Amino acid sequence: MTNVLTRPRGADAAPNGPEQYPAPRYRSLLGADRSSWLYWATIIVLAVLVLAPVVPTLIQALSDRPLYESGGVFTLDNFVRLFTEADFGMVALTTLAFAGLTTILTILIAVPMAIVVVRTDIPGRRIFGVGMQWPFFISSLILGFGWITMYGPAGFVSTWVRSAVGTVPWDLYTIPGMALTEAVALAPIAYLFCANALRNADASLEGAAQTVGAGPFQILRSVVVPMLRPPVVYSSILVFSMSVETLSVPLLYGQPVGITVFATFLYKNGLQSINPDYGILGAASTIILLVTVLLVVIQGKLLREAKRFVSVRGKATRPRLLDLGWIKWPAVVFIVIYLLFGAVIPIGGLVFRSFTAFFTPLANPFNALTLANYQRIWEFPVYLASIRNSLIVAAVGAVLVSVLATIAVVVARRSTFRYRKLIEYLALAPQAMPGLIIGIGLFWAFAFAPFGLGAIVQGTLAAIIIGFGLRALPSAFGSISPAVMQVGEELDNAARVSGADWLRTFTRILSRLITPAFGAALVLSFVTMLKEYSPAIFLGSAKTNVIGTTMLELWVQGNSGSVAALATIQIVITAVFVGVAGLLMKGNKIDA
Repeated sequence: MTNVLTRPRGADAAPNGPEQYPAPRYRSLLGADRSSWLYWATIIVLAVLVLAPVVPTLIQALSDRPLYESGGVFTLDNFVRLFTEADFGMVALTTLAFAGLTTILTILIAVPMAIVVVRTDIPGRRIFGVGMQWPFFISSLILGFGWITMYGPAGFVSTWVRSAVGTVPWDLYTIPGMALTEAVALAPIAYLFCANALRNADASLEGAAQTVGAGPFQILRSVVVPMLRPPVVYSSILVFSMSVETLSVPLLYGQPVGITVFATFLYKNGLQSINPDYGILGAASTIILLVTVLLVVIQGKLLREAKRFVSVRGKATRPRLLDLGWIKWPAVVFIVIYLLFGAVIPIGGLVFRSFTAFFTPLANPFNALTLANYQRIWEFPVYLASIRNSLIVAAVGAVLVSVLATIAVVVARRSTFRYRKLIEYLALAPQAMPGLIIGIGLFWAFAFAPFGLGAIVQGTLAAIIIGFGLRALPSAFGSISPAVMQVGEELDNAARVSGADWLRTFTRILSRLITPAFGAALVLSFVTMLKEYSPAIFLGSAKTNVIGTTMLELWVQGNSGSVAALATIQIVITAVFVGVAGLLMKGNKIDA
């Protein structure tokens, strides 16, 4: 008997794929069905979004005059001047030193912590595991403010140490100081890569080592650590790439003492320059873009080769926790020091600073308690507007990004569209685009958009939503993709047998099954866009400042109290949103 799920009625069919099922009949438009229209609309939207900041940047880098002047000709002179007149070579070396040291410190913090928390029996391991997720909800800009408040030259802890011992044995305003702060912020990313690999590892390898008499430390050294090679290498490339493009810590620590990296070079020569040299700005942006693209390509190659290290099989068992003996207590102290001094004290100090008129151990800060910092926020419309703008950008942008990411994932993973792989590449491409370059590129793109559309969008919240949305798109795509891949394709087949086309299958079946993943992408996108700020430096205006850009302006003015108040407000908004979203999504999981 012919299987109705494998043979169409009255027609020959391809041996595999959705083409083998009965073709549904829906009204076509201009000779194309509605699914094809959605396919092409998705790839066009993604291509426009991704190419909009890239193409103007490349054109400006190869033009002998600013883009707004006509008659430009092709030249490589901008790259020559970049390394001769602009001293970009020294900037590149400084960036390499900063990113390299940040990566080393991040791995030294994250890998031992992942091993200890996931694979040993230290007390409080669950609490420590949760505590490692804090940077995903706190902007690195806020963390930098917190570190300066506590450990800067005039910080609370620094002043106390100086009065006690006569000197401060650290200096944040150096490359090691910058790298340490950035490493504390990025360590949880590497931690999660390694922790997930350890949780999914097959315990049979460790069991085999135990049967031949291997002790806990020998098992860690000979079995556990080698299995971590792929996540360590992959996360190292990711951390290095993020260090190359970061602006917050280098801007706060490096700029006051003349330390310039890629991001601050663009910031100074673009926004802060009275007469910007757009040719050098375009050439520098192109080089930074090429570096980050190369790093992402290396990431992808390493991830594909990681299959050689697979240790999770069909009969995998849960690893047994290893007993470290007395070593567990130094391990606990190490984790507590990281969480306490890296996160709790800086963020707690910043929050406390928001409620004081001054903050120094030389005078009792409890005698200076005040709400004036918050009153200043409420009294000045521009500060309130920045909070409102951030909420609008994060809320509207999160919905748009999550919807676009969902459609892109389903088309890329569950359609027969000829260019579905290109959709995946386009959706993930923005992870190789630093925020400042997105801002600069979109600024140029809006300036030369046809029909005057750019003039309408430039300087509005719509421009900021586009810039921030590009930054959040890869994360949203990566959040939804695993859920789509877990849904069995037999559900698609059953829908097609019933006469549904691809679009109806998506709206009636897949969309409901991946609702939890959509909710997770919504939360992730909201948090990402709420704490983002770098593209808005070039895309915003006086009326469309967001919390991050307003905090930078207040910091430059020396108004640290208002900065602390705005930072606290952003932390509270994030905590409330994540908490409420967690309650609403609780129990809404499905077994695909």
